[in-house]
Amino acid sequence: MTHEPVVFRLLEFIAAEPSGDDAFNGLALTLFAYQFQNNAPFAKFARSRGKTPHTVRHWSDIPAVPINAFKTLDLTCCPPQKAAAIFMTSGTTQAGRRGKSHHAALDVYDASMRHNFSRCFMRGDDRLTMGILFPDPATLPNSSLAHYLDLAICGFGTGQSDWLLGPDGIDLPRLVRALDQAETTGQPYALLGASFSLVHAMDALQAMGRRFCLPPGSRILDTGGFKGQSRELEPDAFYDALEHTFGVPRASCIGMYGMTELSSQFYDDGNAVCPSVKSGPHWVRSRVVNPVTGARVPKGERGVLVHTDLAHYNIVTSILTEDAAIEVDDGFLLLGRVTGGDAVGCSVAVDEFLRAAAV
Repeated sequence: MTHEPVVFRLLEFIAAEPSGDDAFNGLALTLFAYQFQNNAPFAKFARSRGKTPHTVRHWSDIPAVPINAFKTLDLTCCPPQKAAAIFMTSGTTQAGRRGKSHHAALDVYDASMRHNFSRCFMRGDDRLTMGILFPDPATLPNSSLAHYLDLAICGFGTGQSDWLLGPDGIDLPRLVRALDQAETTGQPYALLGASFSLVHAMDALQAMGRRFCLPPGSRILDTGGFKGQSRELEPDAFYDALEHTFGVPRASCIGMYGMTELSSQFYDDGNAVCPSVKSGPHWVRSRVVNPVTGARVPKGERGVLVHTDLAHYNIVTSILTEDAAIEVDDGFLLLGRVTGGDAVGCSVAVDEFLRAAAV
């Protein structure tokens, strides 16, 4: 099976209105069969769990690959050398070993990003003037976040939008000019960046004695991640500081949760509550499990997130993260990295996967 029919079905599914579980399940099983046929390490792992296209009847039974396996194996349906893009993790854990996601093409990834970003961040606006506090794709060609932000600025930014972080850090004069102009013209402004870059921007503006009151309709996208590159703030303090510095209400400071090992993102609802409820688009299903048994834990109880992302068709659709969460009616509460028994369970899951995939 080539990837073209799969891509066509996925693009149709993403563009369609949200459908019920039957349609999701049918496509998930098609992708499982495609990955089982073309992704050898994953097929070995699935067989070790007694899971094949002949035995799996529901998407939740597709075996989830532990996220750290991406640091050891090439989990791809296309030959790695033929990938259109290879996104890599930052390497801030496991002694710099970097996880990799090989993308045969970016059509589905890009459609996934644009559709969900439009709904969750743009919220009815066609374009906004954007300031991007992150390196551009030319600087970080293997960064999924740099690609994501490039899609944002190219697809949804005005001609006055700009990248504001370069090799020497934040271009503070350009940032201040952009913020001053937004205040003067009354045109909404959007600031997008990782948590650490937003902290650096706030610290630099505070050192200058500058605060702003951006116009109504302005918003901030926090893509998460301090990664030891700035002082860390608790979520409430962080969003209070954003509101204090930029004059953007907490309800317009939107958190995004994503990872290199997926092709879709999750957003909170901008309700200014910490921890916030995050949810994904209709081509993603998330559940909270016991990492040792893989069994779903009841709503309201702490466990580890498993995501089934149909847009991640060239790699594997279901991954076991190392993120602790609680499932709620409208999504999940993200609690941070796993600790204690859950962390041990995730490590055991990785070892089991690597042993099975090497058989």
